[in-house]
Amino acid sequence: NAYQKGGKIMTDEKINMSAEAFWEDLYKRASPKTDGRPSQVLSQYVTGLSPGSALDLGCAKGDDCVWLAKQGWYVTGVDISFSALDIALQNAKRNEVSEQIQFEQHDLAKSFPKGSFDLVTAIFLQTPISFPRIEVLRRAANAVQSGGMLLITSHQKVAPWSWGNPDVECPGARERLLELDLNPALWREIYVGPFERISSNKQGLKANVTDAVVALERL
Repeated sequence: NAYQKGGKIMTDEKINMSAEAFWEDLYKRASPKTDGRPSQVLSQYVTGLSPGSALDLGCAKGDDCVWLAKQGWYVTGVDISFSALDIALQNAKRNEVSEQIQFEQHDLAKSFPKGSFDLVTAIFLQTPISFPRIEVLRRAANAVQSGGMLLITSHQKVAPWSWGNPDVECPGARERLLELDLNPALWREIYVGPFERISSNKQGLKANVTDAVVALERL
């Protein structure tokens, strides 16, 4: 059996895969080429910050890790897929920043990187496979050092080719923040709101999308 989800055919077999098997299958078949550009939200809210230690949850092919390293950050990049991490490592080596990046394999539903960081990012840490996202994001918040930034980006209005339903608007940034149930006395809001951008796919199609951004400083 198969069903349509956000313009993609998702078989029952894939939906019932473990998270690790699902993402490993995806990245094993993926091109090793990368966009070579950081996430727009990352570059907007991190540019100009004094570099320190950074944790990138769901680093995929490593473009955000590479960009951070080029800005002087020492980065821990985490993904569930060994194939994604291999692509990310080659990306870092190609850009001559591999000594500034440590890649770790984690199923974040089961394990989490050790330590605390000046910057923790979770940019589109979303999946069609069952995943305790709120619990993981709370652990991400706990990993932010005093004076550090937590940067979370979620899909709010997606492109037609996304896994999500393009006709449904997902929770906004304020709702995402409330889900985390963080102590407001410990955090300063840098920006909590929508981020509009144009998304494009491999076929060159473009669509207006909206992201929900939660950018916080730990006091």
